Amino acid sequence: MRWERKWTFLAASLGVIAAFFVLREHWAHALGLAPYLLLLACPLMHLFHGHGGHHHDRHQGHTTKDDLS
Repeated sequence: MRWERKWTFLAASLGVIAAFFVLREHWAHALGLAPYLLLLACPLMHLFHGHGGHHHDRHQGHTTKDDLS
């Protein structure tokens, strides 16, 4: 593993551990923010990901000469 990846892995691991202990002590406060975070997640999802799953087929709903028989 390259040196940069080791530092990234170490920083991510320490972040997860720190988040665990902070949430363990302040669970009631974090749970109180959950509805607001859910409401904030919706516009952020649309801002960064758009409508993702709406792929329209060009030929959908159109008939061809073969379909008219």
